[in-house]
Amino acid sequence: MFFRGLEIGFSFFIFQKLMQSFLIVISLLLLLIYIALIIIYRIYWSDIPSYIVKYGNKRFSTFISIIVPARNEECNIASLLESIKNQSYPQHLFEVIVVDDFSTDNTKHIVQSFDCTFIKYLSLEDHISESNINSYKKKAIETGISLSKGELIVTTDADCVVKENWLATIADFYELHKPDMIVMPVVIDDVRTPIQIFQSLDFMSLQGITAAGLYHKMHGMCNGANLAYRKTSYKEVGGFSGIDHIASGDDMMLLHKFSARDKNSILYLKSKEVIVKTQPVNDVRSFINQRIRWASKADKYQDKSLLPILLIVYLFNCSLFLLFLGSLFFNKEASLLSYNFSIRELLLFSIVVKTAAEMIFLIPVSHFFNQRRLMWAFPIFQPFHVIYIIIAGWLGKFGEYSWKERKVK
Repeated sequence: MFFRGLEIGFSFFIFQKLMQSFLIVISLLLLLIYIALIIIYRIYWSDIPSYIVKYGNKRFSTFISIIVPARNEECNIASLLESIKNQSYPQHLFEVIVVDDFSTDNTKHIVQSFDCTFIKYLSLEDHISESNINSYKKKAIETGISLSKGELIVTTDADCVVKENWLATIADFYELHKPDMIVMPVVIDDVRTPIQIFQSLDFMSLQGITAAGLYHKMHGMCNGANLAYRKTSYKEVGGFSGIDHIASGDDMMLLHKFSARDKNSILYLKSKEVIVKTQPVNDVRSFINQRIRWASKADKYQDKSLLPILLIVYLFNCSLFLLFLGSLFFNKEASLLSYNFSIRELLLFSIVVKTAAEMIFLIPVSHFFNQRRLMWAFPIFQPFHVIYIIIAGWLGKFGEYSWKERKVK
């Protein structure tokens, strides 16, 4: 019995050492891959030229249709329409189509109160019934496009605000390059609370990755709050056909359809003049719900080039969490390449290196978005960022979320 106890104890000791060694090797490998990825994004971001328009006596010829899907946006829609009303682009060359997605508030009356011939109100209720549909936003955009007159479709959200030269810069870029699709920057503005600062930093990093990855054809990402595409190209790829059963993805999944046809005709417009400002959510629950919605479509992307990167990011953050758990149970030092260290020291080292690499990437991005004042909070939020990545990624695959008072799985 005594020797049996020694055998069990020795076996457990060996198992513990193997688990400790395995955790260390995997964590270090993921750390190296992740840091290399961030460095690549940093280099790629710097490679993107800033687009500058010399307006002067510029004569434009492109008619633009701005499609705005809106559901219960009485608090936001007026600010958006006012910013569009003040565009420097000739008013006879654009129209705004607000597609009301079964709003139950005062959205309709606010839109109709704008006495502008180029602002049109469209009720989705007049075209479809509120049943047996999983993606109302895609249907709203699709309906708006079907009744639009523009050569170029520009989409934005009802809770956004645009700059004076937004359309003029888009039109100039489009007329010069004639791409099928133009991806443009979005920033979360007017942040005050800790959760708003956190989501602004997180969103800004996603925007930097979007630009860097798209410019170098590494992968395709975009945001429907600031997206433009040629109407004829939209029709040629079949619009939202084939992806209209998926609740989210009116932007990314459409981009992937464009990319499957010709990825070289999708361009990124890096200009401060086209940065669209959007509103943050106000609480942790809403933020997590939003990120679950974004994560839920990841395995449905037609372009699979993004999936390995998403997997690396997710596994790396999981490894940090496992290192934290390991630091509670494995208190002995381990040896690797003649260096002795504990799990706790490896965890601290990984977080420091991760934070430093991400800041090197994010500082120039924050400069572009005029958000440098928020960078002080970035190191503080690191532990919360790890937890949120794990939760949002898991629930995005296996959970459900609510969007615009509708529950979606």
